[in-house]
Amino acid sequence: MATVSTKSRMDKIGVKGGMRVAVMGVKDPTLSAELAEQGAVPVSELANLDILFYAADSAGELGRIEALVPMLAEKGALWIVSIKGKAATVQHAEVIDAAKARGLIDNKVVAFSPTQTSLRFTRAKAVAAAEPAAEPVA
Repeated sequence: MATVSTKSRMDKIGVKGGMRVAVMGVKDPTLSAELAEQGAVPVSELANLDILFYAADSAGELGRIEALVPMLAEKGALWIVSIKGKAATVQHAEVIDAAKARGLIDNKVVAFSPTQTSLRFTRAKAVAAAEPAAEPVA
């Protein structure tokens, strides 16, 4: 038997007080109030964002992901929100492929609303430079 989560949508997404958050194109009547209730700081300056919610329901919107990456803080997250189910105009795989092509990795999915889904993307962690091989001792 499946258990129903009692976490709020903002808790599932990882919104915390003081986070710098921006919303681009996401149509959701309660999102602003939920962000405020969580203590997030909505900003209009699109730089150093902890979370950016971005609506993407077309190939053209997915093509704009590259311009969004520099807006994120080093450990910031891009949540791509799209229509789910039979009404979907982009599939999860298309969203993931578009984001990965811009150096992002997917690491979480949350049902955003009854009609929308959201995928979280972050920058890939830098691979540590390999240590140079030790010189053999003669």
